[in-house]
Amino acid sequence: MIELDFDKQGGLVPVIAQDADSGEVLMLAYINEESWRLTLQTGIVHYWSRSRKEVWKKGETSGNIQEVREIRIDCDSDAVLIKVNQIGGAACHTGYRSCFFNLIRGRGVVEDGVRVFDPSQVYGESK
Repeated sequence: MIELDFDKQGGLVPVIAQDADSGEVLMLAYINEESWRLTLQTGIVHYWSRSRKEVWKKGETSGNIQEVREIRIDCDSDAVLIKVNQIGGAACHTGYRSCFFNLIRGRGVVEDGVRVFDPSQVYGESK
């Protein structure tokens, strides 16, 4: 297995998911050793949920799966960039294409993104 430095940040490594075709940054999440192994084995991105304390296959509930197209590791082996094919159109659990839909304008924040789905219809709760 390709070695990452999981010790530096308490067993987790940050991952940036980027659309392989457009270059749009879709999300930032974390992986542990198990989710890293599953990602490499399956070609589908798996993450570590810090809130639920479990491995999750991206899109398992919503259908918005991330297929691995390319993986890059930084010089210290403690951060990962995964270029993905974003199936289903939305990477964010709030229904937006990208998790980075909040834009700072002056002293305020405005939503600047495409909402692809209503999370209450997908997850059965307000996200």
